[in-house]
Amino acid sequence: MLRSSTEELTPGNTSDSGRSSVLSPLYHRGGQNGPVSLGRGSTSAGLLTRGQVNHNFRGGRTSSSVPPSSGSSFYGTPRLMGGTPRLGRTPGSAGAVGIHPVWTPQTEPSAVTTSCSSVTSATAASVIVAVVEGRGLARGEIGMASINLKCPELVLSQFADTGTYAKVITKLHILVPLEILMPDTASEKGKGTKLYNLITENFQSVSFTAIQRKYFNERKGLEYIQQLCAAEYNTVIMEVQAKYYCLAAAAALLKYFEFIQNSIYAPKSLKVSFKGSEQTAMIDSASATNLELVVNNRDHRSEHTLLGVLNYTKTPGGGRRLRSNILEPLLDVDTINIRLDTIQELLQDEELFFGLKNAIGHFLDIDQLLSVLVQIPKQETVQVAESKITHVIQLKHTLELVPPLRMVLKNCNTALLKAYSSSLEDNRFDMILDQIKTVINDDTSYMKGSLNMRTQKCYAVRPNINEFLDIARRAYTEIVDDIAGLVDQVGEKYGLLIRTSFSTARGFYIQMKLEGGALPDGELPADFIKVTKHKNNYSFTTADLMKMNDRCDEALREIFHMSYVVVCQLLSTVHERIHCLYKLSDAVSMLDMLLSLANACTISDYVRPEFTDTLAIKQGRHPILERIVGQQPVSNNSYISEGSNFVIITGPNMSGKSTYLKQVALCQIMAQIGSFVPAEYASFRIADQIFTRIGVDDDFETNSSTFMVEMKEVSYLIHNVSDRSLIIIDELGRGTSAEEGVGICHSVCEFLLSLRAFTLFATHFLELCQLETLYPNVENQHMEVQHTRTGDTGTESVFYTFLLSRGSSEERNYGLRAAEMTALPTTIIQEAKAISSKISQQLLAKHHSDPETQRQRAVYHLATRLLQTARNSKLDPDSLRIYLKGLKRHYEAELQVTGEPVSMETEEE
Repeated sequence: MLRSSTEELTPGNTSDSGRSSVLSPLYHRGGQNGPVSLGRGSTSAGLLTRGQVNHNFRGGRTSSSVPPSSGSSFYGTPRLMGGTPRLGRTPGSAGAVGIHPVWTPQTEPSAVTTSCSSVTSATAASVIVAVVEGRGLARGEIGMASINLKCPELVLSQFADTGTYAKVITKLHILVPLEILMPDTASEKGKGTKLYNLITENFQSVSFTAIQRKYFNERKGLEYIQQLCAAEYNTVIMEVQAKYYCLAAAAALLKYFEFIQNSIYAPKSLKVSFKGSEQTAMIDSASATNLELVVNNRDHRSEHTLLGVLNYTKTPGGGRRLRSNILEPLLDVDTINIRLDTIQELLQDEELFFGLKNAIGHFLDIDQLLSVLVQIPKQETVQVAESKITHVIQLKHTLELVPPLRMVLKNCNTALLKAYSSSLEDNRFDMILDQIKTVINDDTSYMKGSLNMRTQKCYAVRPNINEFLDIARRAYTEIVDDIAGLVDQVGEKYGLLIRTSFSTARGFYIQMKLEGGALPDGELPADFIKVTKHKNNYSFTTADLMKMNDRCDEALREIFHMSYVVVCQLLSTVHERIHCLYKLSDAVSMLDMLLSLANACTISDYVRPEFTDTLAIKQGRHPILERIVGQQPVSNNSYISEGSNFVIITGPNMSGKSTYLKQVALCQIMAQIGSFVPAEYASFRIADQIFTRIGVDDDFETNSSTFMVEMKEVSYLIHNVSDRSLIIIDELGRGTSAEEGVGICHSVCEFLLSLRAFTLFATHFLELCQLETLYPNVENQHMEVQHTRTGDTGTESVFYTFLLSRGSSEERNYGLRAAEMTALPTTIIQEAKAISSKISQQLLAKHHSDPETQRQRAVYHLATRLLQTARNSKLDPDSLRIYLKGLKRHYEAELQVTGEPVSMETEEE
């Protein structure tokens, strides 16, 4: 248990590959189709070549060119700073690239969203991914490297993929990439490789950039990682030094990052982690969409998703972690149980729950803070200076929250909370805070509001550290006092009740609210300029006030410049210890996620799941439906084991088949992320993959009909399924003729029956129910409906119970009943009934199995139940004896149906 708890704290087990947040670089490229010159002079032997680029940014582009520099080139002789290559400016040649990062350390984020075809298109993209595939005999070996522009973590992956490249596509969908980098050889002369074509087909609105193959250099990638990897995570170097393809991808990615961000990472500052494909369950993008894991299919802004149901996180990091865990559930039972133990303790200890909730809620986005602290900007501007001061204030605020969090975790009992508690005992937190307090005022704190924060930044540095800074601050104070005096004079001059206001865009300005609704003389005095009106509120300024604002800005620039010098000296002293924030970020995001899962349990009646070789849910409920209706929906039991691993579900339209199927899959995912589930009892077998085939829609993007979409999804399933998979199929073969549909369904079922995967198969083809007579591991179930007749007219109506029962559905012509509820003419309905009746007599003939088959089935069921009991039973001897007697009676009843004499003899005790 202790081993697993420490694993939770390592990068390898923090399923956070899908972190999402705002902001990304917007930049211009060179000529429309020509290569972008990044080489010496105006040559084209540079980093970028024009691949298929499809920009779909919802933000404006800024046109500007990079000033030419005679002595520097993008790939000229690198200048070293602390062992890290520094790049010169791009020359202003014909093919040069002008870089305009939207989000960098010196600029504030803006709300730019990239629309993409992934399951989380509602989430703004900020991840750049480099992908490279082996050639020749190594084809199919994939190397990936990704970096989030708002989180200083480089995530490496290398794995062997199948011809369908299912793992690559799934990983990219989870990452929600802003931009994908690939070697230019993957798209040479318009003839892309199979991988390139698949990625461009699946991510049509993501920007693609082709980079010269020579920059995918594994030796350079290893050098980068050795230079940049923080000391706490340098064990990853041993893990990846022989994984050449992910190192090659890392080399190209980091070089490109420096180019677009116009900044570099400081040495030994980056968190580097390696994540193989074997640590988490795989849920393909179509399944994530069908199950509405993170995006609602009807309304992308709706919170009626699994993420919406479970998300009570207080920090951005906690929200990102929850999302990535839902899309990539865990496979390790020990890790899952450690999380469940933690949630159980949080639910049982009210003081711990609310104390932790209060402590976590005050944290800022630590990942974003770390990202800007470990970057070294290549240009020093007023914006850079102001941002750096803000970051130091945020760092002080964050570190001051560590002692309260440490106190809350002091007396915890579970292994995971103890592990996080011990990680917070790191004395570097206190050492950095002490160093900061030698320079920054004790009462300086992070505050909301532009004027409040501006004041905090202005007076952040202690007095008497820099004499010129103190003089500049006195000047600034005098100007602010003069502004207040000016506004008072204006109010007295015109007899108006006015006040001073402030905004980042306008600086200081005047506001006035008219109580009577009319101006004293019918209009404002001529001295008031830049007037805006909202209802009875007027905002304006004067020429004198604008001049004072200019003086105020000039004084602030002086303050920020001198404060920046002091702050940079401070950061250089604390930089070597700053990496303890990685531990803090990991602890805060995980605790926030577990608190969120515990919070969900307090709102609905959830139970702790167990993990066995059987899927058994007693009175399970659909978690999203429960949130929508605001009360407990109809609950159902589920049972799938190795002995009966294929369940065929039949029933009329609208009887609840699709909802039930999704309910089982959602409960499985909830259990594997370490959450309690909506049921009275729940046991699950760990699923390594979750497949769904739901819905009948055309796909205009790929020019696929309904039937072709079905066949593509089934083909993907068949090529990637394993014995440990969970398969959900809701309607198959409905896009073609009935005969072909039944044939395809039957053959697909027979293929799946050869595996040990757990399968739930909903269908309207009642012919498939005959599989139960051929295979002992098939079980028929149906959704019950009740028929009622009114006494007056004798009209029959159908009542849907939404309850699942054993056996196949006895309902017939329920499609015609649904048609009757519409405005179709009666004559058409009657003729349809007559034709349907004739066809039914031919197609729905009963096929009963022979007694020998039924006897073998009874023996098979008894044997599998006994094996399951031997493996998983936790019953005491008396209860076990009662259970085994029940199995005996059930077996005897099945034998009696066949007409064979019962020959079981047991010694009664």
